[in-house]
Amino acid sequence: MPPIRTQSSRNSIEQEGRILLAIQAFKNQEISSIREVARRFNVPRSTLSTRLNGIQHRAISRANSHKLTDTEEESLQKWMFSMDARGSAPRPSMVQEMANVLLSHRGINPSSTVGKNWVTNYIKRHPNLSSRFSRRYNYERAKCEDPKIIGEWFTLVQKTILQYGIDNDDIYNFDETGFAMGLTATAKVTTRSEYYGRRSL
Repeated sequence: MPPIRTQSSRNSIEQEGRILLAIQAFKNQEISSIREVARRFNVPRSTLSTRLNGIQHRAISRANSHKLTDTEEESLQKWMFSMDARGSAPRPSMVQEMANVLLSHRGINPSSTVGKNWVTNYIKRHPNLSSRFSRRYNYERAKCEDPKIIGEWFTLVQKTILQYGIDNDDIYNFDETGFAMGLTATAKVTTRSEYYGRRSL
């Protein structure tokens, strides 16, 4: 369940999103005047000037273990849930790589990266996330699975086909081991916290 936020917290997150867009527009020379870019994106001119100088607002200037803004952390979490829903829960190294991608797109310090313990601390801060070990799917056991449970997977596939307008000619068949090539028999992945036990690949 996503965290419940107050109205002021939501407003702060929304303003942070507009500030990031304003910074990007100014750095890309889409708008040459700080005053004008602040007006168009409805953000305080003084705040925008400060952020363009590389200084974060105190509300989001947090310890290194946080690194990302609230907006960026929420985007990262949505990506993780999306990967997990498709049966490809990301490894901590993938989460770290995606966090660095978000940092590089911020435009303030392209070389900035998260630390080696950042993913662990990130998961601890979010009770709806959890790290656990995955396991390869056993074919003999799979044949004995409840059809109702398997049916949920086909429902997800159908929803994905409709959502992205996928043609039948673009659908390929992989066995569960081939689709997970590059993964060891047991690997730590990040999933929703309501899952129990090991995740299947």
